[in-house]
Amino acid sequence: MKCFLSLGTNLDNKQKNLQTAIRHIAKKVGRVVAQSSVIETEPWGFVSENTFLNMVIEVETTLSPLVVLKKTQQIEKLMGRIEKTNDAYQDRIIDIDIILYDNIILDTPELKLPHPLFRQRDFVLKPLCEIAPEMNQQP
Repeated sequence: MKCFLSLGTNLDNKQKNLQTAIRHIAKKVGRVVAQSSVIETEPWGFVSENTFLNMVIEVETTLSPLVVLKKTQQIEKLMGRIEKTNDAYQDRIIDIDIILYDNIILDTPELKLPHPLFRQRDFVLKPLCEIAPEMNQQP
């Protein structure tokens, strides 16, 4: 199965955070078959003096979408991601979102696919279109 993940970081050594996340994803989720360029962006949905580095990767996996979600959440915690205390966005060591997973449409309390906000976020859409322009046509 083909899965697209968005990676973002705005704390500490941001480039290293992205590379560390990719290594963990390759070990725990599946084979990383494509990586977008890294782009620098302003925070989205909150105010911070720290800019983000963002990218999208394509992963081939045999795991179900909910297992991929659990594995990426484990990677976030392993890398030092702190749980949100409320629903507000905040600075983070790493953020990993499942953007698209093959042609699966899913709407559960834990996971919505495709990611409901990805077309509103240039920091996701631009890197996604770089490595898979056809995926922008997804529902």
